[in-house]
Amino acid sequence: MLILLPPSETKSDGGDGSALDLEVLSLPELNPLRHKLADALVELAGDPEASATALGLGPTQTEEVGRNAALWTSPTTPALSRYTGVLYDALDARSFTKAGRARAAARLWIGSALFGAVRAYDPIPYYRLSGGSTIPGFGTLRSHWKPELADTVVAQSDGLVVDLRSGTYQQLGPVPGAVTATVLTEKPDGSRSVVSHFNKHHKGVLARALTLTTAEPKNVHAVARVASGAGLSVEVASATELIVLTR
Repeated sequence: MLILLPPSETKSDGGDGSALDLEVLSLPELNPLRHKLADALVELAGDPEASATALGLGPTQTEEVGRNAALWTSPTTPALSRYTGVLYDALDARSFTKAGRARAAARLWIGSALFGAVRAYDPIPYYRLSGGSTIPGFGTLRSHWKPELADTVVAQSDGLVVDLRSGTYQQLGPVPGAVTATVLTEKPDGSRSVVSHFNKHHKGVLARALTLTTAEPKNVHAVARVASGAGLSVEVASATELIVLTR
């Protein structure tokens, strides 16, 4: 089983790894595009105003431009430690046992606007680039990643793919046949609506359960059993969609 997580805008600073070396990242066939994107981000950082516009930065986020400028020289840390926020808090990778870390290394991948996809423990620097960003003169990220990413990621799994990425990142590299999760809240009158605030939390709980299980789910029904065992209320909507219910 392969589990695809979304990245996050919020990231931890610093790191104790050496500077970015694309050759040590998983999926080396993506390195030519990774290199072009990294160089384009560094060049863009030379114009702070253009960077802020392209990256959608507010007046209190100007330090992000400087971080992009240092992309090739700043320290790295494992991707699972770099990304932070609600989903990663629920995943709580810091509490993984040695066996849990081994399963995470085997199962977890994280989508990225800059790197396409990386394994949980691939060393990456701090950067700022979102899936919906457009680097001037470079075109949309989707136009670059979509031809490269989907087949490359699918080839890493000989079984089930559970895609927990947000829509923007799914579009960068769609994975046909992947199981997705939709988080809905159910009101007392029985009506349901899409959850926004708790969406990431519940996907993090699901990702943790799927990462740590000793089972090897082969289909959406097996994923549902693992999710139920973790305390989530779930329904199977189709062969490729799991509904996670909150109340």
